[in-house]
Amino acid sequence: MAVTTHRALPPEIQDIQAEMEQIAASYGLDFFQTIFEMLDYEELSMFAAYGGFPIRYPHWRFGAEYDELMKSYSYGLSKIYEMVINTDPCYAYLLSANAITDQKLVIAHVYGHCDFFKNNAWFAPTNRKMLDQMANHAARVNRYIDRYGYETVERFIDACLSLENLIDPHAPHIRRTPDPAKEQEARRHERRQDSVEGHARPTESGRFQSKDYMDSFINPPDVLEKERQIRREKEEAREATRSFPEKPQRDVMLFLLQYAPLRDWQHDVLAMIRDEAYYFAPQGQTKIMNEGWASYWHSTIMTKHGLTDAEVIDYADHHSGTMAMSPQRLNPYKIGIELFRDIEERWNKGRFGAEWEECTDETARRNWDQQLGLGREKIFEVRRIHNDLTFIDSFLTEDFCRKHKLFSFAYNDSSGNYEVASREFQAIKKQLLTSLTNHGRPFIYVKDGNYANRGELYLQHDFQGIELKRDYANDTLQNLQMIWGRPVHIATVMDEKPVVLAYDGRRHEVHSA
Repeated sequence: MAVTTHRALPPEIQDIQAEMEQIAASYGLDFFQTIFEMLDYEELSMFAAYGGFPIRYPHWRFGAEYDELMKSYSYGLSKIYEMVINTDPCYAYLLSANAITDQKLVIAHVYGHCDFFKNNAWFAPTNRKMLDQMANHAARVNRYIDRYGYETVERFIDACLSLENLIDPHAPHIRRTPDPAKEQEARRHERRQDSVEGHARPTESGRFQSKDYMDSFINPPDVLEKERQIRREKEEAREATRSFPEKPQRDVMLFLLQYAPLRDWQHDVLAMIRDEAYYFAPQGQTKIMNEGWASYWHSTIMTKHGLTDAEVIDYADHHSGTMAMSPQRLNPYKIGIELFRDIEERWNKGRFGAEWEECTDETARRNWDQQLGLGREKIFEVRRIHNDLTFIDSFLTEDFCRKHKLFSFAYNDSSGNYEVASREFQAIKKQLLTSLTNHGRPFIYVKDGNYANRGELYLQHDFQGIELKRDYANDTLQNLQMIWGRPVHIATVMDEKPVVLAYDGRRHEVHSA
């Protein structure tokens, strides 16, 4: 796919953008500078296949996604109205074939996304200069292709892409290992304190600081000796097996970068794909909130400021189409906007807190309105700190499920169809949370990089009631083995029995755990 030159906005669209930007800012939306560009559908499909970026490293999957998008558009199955990427400045792309009403809606929608990208905590660690970084990745991969051949590099990229979900999406927010700089500063602080207090701080692990006359009570010798013995035994066992890491590690890609026998170019390619996986991770974690927030603001801006009398019907038609709920899947636009509206109404009327929760009178609950007017402030707070999982967990209510006729579903073996399983609130909430936890994907950890003292890789599947798909697991094991260079194992559960799936480079095996 060739990258084409973008077209500047027509003067009429520039005027609309300026007006929408001013209106969005007047509501308190805070966004990076937003640059709009006009594309035809072929160009927009190309950008969509590249994840919103004009340049990516060469790989067949981008062409496949582009082909799928173009065919879907040609057959009238789907249409991309806009695209916006999380960068500073934000770049947004408009479809040239859109009518003026749609352009207004899309521009208002984009400013909602841009506000969310800038202010939501889960996007805070992302690289805002990813546009340049993607171009840099493309240039480096192209150099490796020139040097080692397209097929060699492509096969390795295929293997890396199959592992791009094996990261720790919370790692940018939670430090899993001690910060060496902070540890050093803490030690310096302890030495300064010791100097001031006039005595040395004990350095032996397990001891508590104490005055000399209290030491035998605070640090009983028999307890300290028992702890030392336990530590010695653990250290001896670890040295005997030479197993690592000390604790299960969720970021499998990082573990491979640290310990897999990779050539320099392979290490670089794996690092690139891991960086991009972390860049895109918050978008998966906040899909419902992000689309709901943008939809809330395009709805607010359009209905109060953006429409002429002649545009109302077109707007209503397109907005309702976007919000339509399908029996087959959850619509993040609809669930997100309705939950934000529900939160705003509840905090405006005071429908929260102990008094509200304890009220069982249906008439009183229906007429409850303390006129607090806190709704707008609350939704801005929610936008700032939550992701989809905490959003649903904190704000999905039984009243909301009843009002929007939500239900849980399950597969019926006898009919071969998915059917309504329950309309109970807890069942609905549990199924939603399960689908959102880790994006519905399995939790996989590196348990041992020297399994059986043979340099083999041993993974652990944190089984939570859903079995691994055997074909996916086998393909992933093959790619892991190719990168690790030694047999790979994963402990999991199949048919309610603990088993270990293994691949040694030639055949797949299943062993009892």
